Amino acid sequence: MESIESRSDTRNKLIAASPDQVFAAMRDPARVAKWWGPAGFTNTIQKYEFMPGGSWLLTMHGPDGKDYPNESRFTRIVADQLFEVEHLGGHHFVLTIELRPHAQGTTVAWRQTFDTTEHYNRLAEFVAAANEQNLERLAAEVVSG
Repeated sequence: MESIESRSDTRNKLIAASPDQVFAAMRDPARVAKWWGPAGFTNTIQKYEFMPGGSWLLTMHGPDGKDYPNESRFTRIVADQLFEVEHLGGHHFVLTIELRPHAQGTTVAWRQTFDTTEHYNRLAEFVAAANEQNLERLAAEVVSG
């Protein structure tokens, strides 16, 4: 199996809020709908069963006017510490978000891991920009929420 590092987009974002404040924006589907996805996207969440094994169905509405249905399943959740989903439709990946206490708030450690290095490399440029925008949107929601 190829290393996780060779098939993952990994980034960190310091948010000036406590881990429980960041986690609150991740467990509430109304708040998730505001920050999920790259800049310019909006979301309609059809199902959000926030527990390990729970289903997450949403439609992302792109700035291009297209709808992008998504299906994921929650794999691991640890209150105020960890949020992990497996994306089941389209591009298969596992997204792991760890919340680490920091003197100035919380470091959000984001890792999106694809099945193969080749799959990741095909999307790496888009994924890097999209994930950075996603983290910016999360930070804005946490601070305003």
